[in-house]
Amino acid sequence: MKGTAQFPQCGFSGRAIQVLKACGVNKPATVNVLEDPEIRNGIKEYSNWPTIPQLYVKGEFIGGSDIMMEMYENGELQRVLGTPSA
Repeated sequence: MKGTAQFPQCGFSGRAIQVLKACGVNKPATVNVLEDPEIRNGIKEYSNWPTIPQLYVKGEFIGGSDIMMEMYENGELQRVLGTPSA
């Protein structure tokens, strides 16, 4: 993400944190892509996605904040994260 969970540096990152908190994830492990040149360069693989991937679970990029929100609304994100549905 851009920034940290405590201080997101863009709206998409902020929204991703909101969705994770709604799923019961209170302390997500975050990586600030702005501080890591290797990760920042690797994100270019996803330049054809509607938004930059914000969530990485069990070795797989899940999607950006828009995809996370859609998954949250239909309960799929809770299943992926292994958290109870709200």
